[in-house]
Amino acid sequence: MNTVLTNLNALLEVVLVGIAFGAGLPVVFAFGVRLHASASGPARAGGYACFGVVLVAVLCGVLWIAKAFLAAKLGVHLFGA
Repeated sequence: MNTVLTNLNALLEVVLVGIAFGAGLPVVFAFGVRLHASASGPARAGGYACFGVVLVAVLCGVLWIAKAFLAAKLGVHLFGA
């Protein structure tokens, strides 16, 4: 029974992260587009901040996927690899 609960807990974590990145980042990007389209300065700056958040998340995802390659081929150790 302990194995089933452990697997369900891991499944819940994967689903929550998938929802956060699968739906959350596009929502932040869409909000940034909406803010950037407005004419005022502070709203436009908020749009750029949203774009920055999405850019950082995408770069972290790419680096996370490539961390073993970067460690083996280039000697760059990211995220504790």
